[in-house]
Amino acid sequence: MPEVLHATENGVTLITLNRPEAMNALTWDQREHIIGLLAEASADPAVRAVVITATGKGFCAGADLRGAPATGDRVAGDVARTIRRGAQRFIASILDCEKPVIAAVNGTAAGIGAHLAFACDLVIAAESARFIEVFVRRGLVPDGGGAYLLPRLIGPQRTKELMFFGDALSAADAERLGLVNRVVPDADLAKTAAEWAERLAQGPTRALTLTKQLVNASLDSDRATAFAAEATAQEINMTTADANEGVASFVERRTPKYRGL
Repeated sequence: MPEVLHATENGVTLITLNRPEAMNALTWDQREHIIGLLAEASADPAVRAVVITATGKGFCAGADLRGAPATGDRVAGDVARTIRRGAQRFIASILDCEKPVIAAVNGTAAGIGAHLAFACDLVIAAESARFIEVFVRRGLVPDGGGAYLLPRLIGPQRTKELMFFGDALSAADAERLGLVNRVVPDADLAKTAAEWAERLAQGPTRALTLTKQLVNASLDSDRATAFAAEATAQEINMTTADANEGVASFVERRTPKYRGL
């Protein structure tokens, strides 16, 4: 059985982690496969939104550490190199994907699994979902971009509380903090994610891409840089067919029909 399932329908690519027996702990092969699928989604005009979810009771229990070299077998630089090429590259592939990415969190999201969700543009969580900054429980420093993502989402104090104690955060509390957009009954998760993705897939894809890039970059920009980027994005977007359609539909008082072009 494939460890990553994927299919594209009606402009939406669905990527599903499929190791339910391991709570979808992320293997090297899975990570590389998903990075490749996200790159393909960026380049494929037929893909206009992406959903990432999982089978079973766990969304992603973190990295699968089986097979990792023993401490005594490492040389200086091995760990940093592994993180750069692995967890950080994985999270960057979601942030840099040129299509909107929705996380449909069906269960426990721990460690890199939590950061996988938080890197997505929108997060929908089942009521049974939990988010755990599990690193401290293992005596580890958070990786996979956690110390970059979380302060930008919830501020440094809340981030330190989650990372210092490693306590499980319920879906409801994650929504209250702003880490999750919606919490839905478990039975409604797939339906809700599909509805959101289909709405995105019917939208002006290039405008959404540029909007994603602007928002992500704004957190690391001063005002002058952000304003300049905004003006440039609008200039680029006004060359697209969808922008012309949007303006024309407004003038003609009709519903726009966007093609993602």
